[in-house]
Amino acid sequence: MYAVVASGGKQYKVKQGDVLRVEKISGEVGDPFSFDKVLMFSDGENVRIGQPDLDNIAVRGHIVEQGKARKIIVFKYKRRKRYRRKQGHRQQFTAIRIDNIEA
Repeated sequence: MYAVVASGGKQYKVKQGDVLRVEKISGEVGDPFSFDKVLMFSDGENVRIGQPDLDNIAVRGHIVEQGKARKIIVFKYKRRKRYRRKQGHRQQFTAIRIDNIEA
C-alpha cells in the first residue's frame, strides 16, 4: 500500500514506516501531521487517482526532526569583468515518519 502526496511544491511516494524529508513545516518534534493533498493511492490491487486530489484518503504521521540540510555554495562569476559573488545557503527541512495510510 502506498500513496503519492504533495508538499512544498513537490510530490512524494510514501509507504507506512517511511521517513520523509519535506520543506520546513511549523511544529515541534513529536507533533502529529497529516498530508492534505493526496494525489494517488494504491492498495496493491486497485489504483485510485485524484483529479486533482483524493478526499477520502488520509496520510498521517508525526514530526521526527527539524533541521537544516548541508550547505550549498552559490557562486556567480563573469570572466574579464571583475565580477564574482559567493554566497552559501542551508535549506531548512522537516523529517516526517509516516504512521499509517487510511482509506
